[in-house]
Amino acid sequence: MDTHKKIHFRKPRAQDGAEVFRLIERCPPLDTNSMYCNLLQCGDFADTSIAAVDDSGKLVGFISGYRPPERQDTLFVWQVAVDPAARGQRLGNRMLMALADRLSDDGVHYIETTITPDNQASRSMFARFFSRLSAPVEERVLFAREEHFDGAHEDEVLYRAGPFKLAVALAS
Repeated sequence: MDTHKKIHFRKPRAQDGAEVFRLIERCPPLDTNSMYCNLLQCGDFADTSIAAVDDSGKLVGFISGYRPPERQDTLFVWQVAVDPAARGQRLGNRMLMALADRLSDDGVHYIETTITPDNQASRSMFARFFSRLSAPVEERVLFAREEHFDGAHEDEVLYRAGPFKLAVALAS
């Protein structure tokens, strides 16, 4: 990727759904969902998601998230996708910080995500992000391979960080 291209963050739009679908396809080991699911994420969950576009308008990153109905102080990050050509710029962490900044005024003080044990890249990215937030982190298996996935998928380990100190993180 041309490192001179500026990356802008914005709320996704339903029209981004197909492009998000193709981006996630380029980002193994992320699970692909249906294009329809990505359309819903970009439309119904735009307030808790973020799109990263370069100055030519190309989608180079996307985070889908939502606020669990019974925990409105929490953002659950479903997926973080960064185009392979845009890697090495800490784009995932920059998107996470921008999303946390946007939602903190709305009362979000905890971030949750699940990561499979073998996904070292995601574990490292979230560890850096949580450290920058100065947030305590709890972890536990949320969905177990045998119990929930009938042996067909790795465990999904839940990471819950917070309450976070956004002012400290934004200053660093």
